[in-house]
Amino acid sequence: MTTLEDPSLERHFRGHRDVVTSVDFNPNMTQLASSSLDNNLMVWNFKAKMRAYRFVGHKDAVNYVKFSPSGHLVASASRDKTVRLWIPSVKGESTVFRAHTATVRSVEFSHDGQAMVTASDDKTVKLWTVHRQKFMFSLTQHSNWVRIAKFSPDGRIVASGSDDKTVLLWDLNSKQPTHTFHETGGFVNYVDFHPSGTCIATAATDGSVKVWDIRVNKILQNHTAHAGAVNKLSFHASGNYLLTGSDDATLKIFDLLEGRIFYTLHGHQGPVSAATFSRNGEYFASGGHDEQVLVWKTNFDVLNNSQSQKKLNRLIEKPLVEDIPPRQDYSSHRNSEENTLKSEMDDKCWSHVDSDTPEVSSEAKPATALQPQLVLFMQHVASQLDILTQTISSLEERVTKTEDKLAECLKIKND
Repeated sequence: MTTLEDPSLERHFRGHRDVVTSVDFNPNMTQLASSSLDNNLMVWNFKAKMRAYRFVGHKDAVNYVKFSPSGHLVASASRDKTVRLWIPSVKGESTVFRAHTATVRSVEFSHDGQAMVTASDDKTVKLWTVHRQKFMFSLTQHSNWVRIAKFSPDGRIVASGSDDKTVLLWDLNSKQPTHTFHETGGFVNYVDFHPSGTCIATAATDGSVKVWDIRVNKILQNHTAHAGAVNKLSFHASGNYLLTGSDDATLKIFDLLEGRIFYTLHGHQGPVSAATFSRNGEYFASGGHDEQVLVWKTNFDVLNNSQSQKKLNRLIEKPLVEDIPPRQDYSSHRNSEENTLKSEMDDKCWSHVDSDTPEVSSEAKPATALQPQLVLFMQHVASQLDILTQTISSLEERVTKTEDKLAECLKIKND
């Protein structure tokens, strides 16, 4: 019988000379790319005895780095207002294009690798073709810096987060926002899509992490476990776990099925500014103000019985948003959780730990009462009724528009 293990540090890389802003795994798991305020990209090779590549070309800080789905290209976004596409080999060849009129905060590939989306301090989100980096169109409804823009898994929606305290969902056919999520406490630092495409997670400067159902536009979970701004987050491939990195110098992993903190990891000496899972969820990487890049082995995704393994396999193939329940009674436990976290942080302050050795702590499960199956069933029914109501409302609106158009046509014909 296999037992669950805690995440373990596998490798740490040193080479940047300033804050690490972003990290990303090559889909083929042979390389890890990182960007930094030192104006450079680094591509770290996992194969033994292969040196890292340092890519020099940007004239200012590099804010974001991303591998293409094929792994043959690396895109970088910079404060110098440009985006570069690199071939991740020893030559470090790249093409560069002026993407925005201000700092470019992020660049992401669509899941088919044919398009890119960029976000900028010029308050716009822009779409580009990967081939020849041809500009397609802009999305212009934000009223402040746009920190992040991401494609949905099916490529039909873009989610963007901004310092105007909103997350906009854009329909790429109409090029208009279909919904606005409002952050009341802080600016939006990051957004990520659940693998199913049915919900998003947001990271904010007030330390909150939220999960939203984008089909019915409702919040599912709201976690306030971090003591500082949350800079990055990433969904595990199964959709069951969420990784976050914060100014409080910790990484946290949330168990979304239980609605609780699963692990707190202390590996960086200072704020954690980069965090991401690998595509298959087997590893995750982090970067920080300490100029280090850490690679961790997940371990906890190895389940301890065949029945749970079958469930995980099903979720990986087709994750269901119903498997992410609303976080139950989080408000009633918030004070006790904050006291527990404060106690943990106080303990850490007094413990003597080697600076290169990360700490991993498994969080205790909150003592919440199990809900009767009937209540869960009724909640599910209510959710489905909400969706049905919205669908009927939408159909009625379309019928009304059709009738108006028909009346217009008949009037023109009679005249």
